[in-house]
Amino acid sequence: MDKTVASPAEAVARIGDGASVMIGGFGGSGAPIELIHALIDKGPRNLTVINNNAGNGHVGLAALIEAGLVGKLICSFPRSADPRVFTEAYLAGEIELELVPQGTLAERIRAGGAGIPAFYTPTSYGTDLAKGKKVEEFDGRPHVQERWLKADFALVKAHRGDTHGNLTYRMAARNFNPLMCMAAAHTIVQVSELVQPGAIDPEAVVTPGIFVQSVVEVANPAQEEVLNRAGAVYPPARPQEVQA
Repeated sequence: MDKTVASPAEAVARIGDGASVMIGGFGGSGAPIELIHALIDKGPRNLTVINNNAGNGHVGLAALIEAGLVGKLICSFPRSADPRVFTEAYLAGEIELELVPQGTLAERIRAGGAGIPAFYTPTSYGTDLAKGKKVEEFDGRPHVQERWLKADFALVKAHRGDTHGNLTYRMAARNFNPLMCMAAAHTIVQVSELVQPGAIDPEAVVTPGIFVQSVVEVANPAQEEVLNRAGAVYPPARPQEVQA
C-alpha cells in the first residue's frame, strides 16, 4: 500500500479541533518542524500535545503554542533553552501542563503502543506528581501506578522511509519517534529520503510500516536550533506587519 502524500499540508489535513497529538523529538533532534508548521497553517484549536519539552524560540512546538492552538501540554521539560512562549502562556492561564518524568513519559507512550493499560514505577513517589495515583509496594519499595498514553495522531521525523511506511532514523533523532509511531491511531511521518519498497534492508528497519499511515518527503528538513540562531519566527511576518 502506497502511503505517500504530496505535502506536509496534505499530511496534517485530518487533524481537527480537540485532537491529541504526539510530536517526536528531543529538543530539536528528530523534531518534525515542517509538519508542525503545516499544522499551524491549518489552525486546529484546543490540541493536547505530548512532547518531551515545551519548545524553544518561535518555531516548531513553541510556534504552535504561540499561535494559541495548544490547550494542554504533556511533557517532561517545560523549561528549556528559550521557553518564553510556553512560560508566558502558562502564567497567563492559557495552557494546561501535565508534568511527567522523562522515563515515565517514554514508558507511558511505549505502554500505549504495546497495549498495556498501566504499570508501576518508583519514580515520583512521595512528590506532588504522585498525588491521587494508586501506590503498591513491590519488594519492600513503594511504586506509583501510571497509565498508558495514546494519541489520535503522531507527527514524526525519520531519515529514510519507503512508500509502505517502513522507517529508519538518524542517530539521536530516533528518541521518542518510534514509540510515538506505535501509540498513535494515525501516524504522520516526514522523511528526508523517500525510497521504494525493498530499498531499505529489512534488518535496518526500526519502525515497520504497519505503524505508519502517512509519509511525506521533506528532502532538506529545517533544524530547530539553526532556525533559532537565525532568529526565525513562524509564521513569518507579512510585509504589512513589518511596516506596521
